[in-house]
Amino acid sequence: MICFPNAKINIGLQITGKRNDGFHNITSIFYPVAIKDVLEVLPAAEDQEESISFSSTGIEIPGSTANNLCVKAGKLLQDEFPQLPKLRAHLHKSIPMGAGIGGGSADGSFMLKLINNKFGLSLDSNQLIRYASALGSDCPFFIHNKPCIASGRGEQLEPIDLDLKNYKILLIHPGIHINTAWAFSKITINENPSSLIEAVRLPIIEWKNYLVNDFEKVVFEAHPVIESIKRMLYQKGALFASMSGSGSTVYGIFDSTFDFQSEFPHSYFCKWI
Repeated sequence: MICFPNAKINIGLQITGKRNDGFHNITSIFYPVAIKDVLEVLPAAEDQEESISFSSTGIEIPGSTANNLCVKAGKLLQDEFPQLPKLRAHLHKSIPMGAGIGGGSADGSFMLKLINNKFGLSLDSNQLIRYASALGSDCPFFIHNKPCIASGRGEQLEPIDLDLKNYKILLIHPGIHINTAWAFSKITINENPSSLIEAVRLPIIEWKNYLVNDFEKVVFEAHPVIESIKRMLYQKGALFASMSGSGSTVYGIFDSTFDFQSEFPHSYFCKWI
């Protein structure tokens, strides 16, 4: 069985406090975008020794297989459901890593959903969200996979009415990996956060006056090229542009008639939807 884990962007991102558990409280709007990986899960061959075998193609995935969220998700369910067989999983990676658009979190959450569907575990959304929360702060969003306002560590989600289908969105990843822990260590707490819901009810052309990603100041100082991408998007006519998550992907929202193909070079990782 095959599924297609998708990315997300942050529309506004406020860091509102440091928690006792070492994490930070945030407020952000998570919006799914149609840039996708490809994930396949099958029962393993009889002679497979490990509980889950994992392979990948596309963008190289650093680190040990044991730390991959697809593997962690599979083992989490195998521990809970002894009837599950040994598994083999293959991921074709298209969403860049360390990019602030949730690619790894999506893979882990879609692994949970894929196993649930393929092997008839009958887990409902609330149960899947509980398992996803054990994988990472952003993972529960990809169970919903609809526009949500996120709070807490990012795991507290409330669906919102936000539809950008009549616009075009361009994502640019400059090939810079931003370490999320480093970004959080440099952040200044936003002690006077504005209402993101009120802001996104305004015309998109006004969003730039009200919506801010609190990570931008830190990341732009360390990597000025990322700030230059945001500036370039506005120069090209973006109605709204922002860095997503802790970076380094920057996105621009454009009018539906905008011609990306002729306006943007291919020196960056560019995807438009």
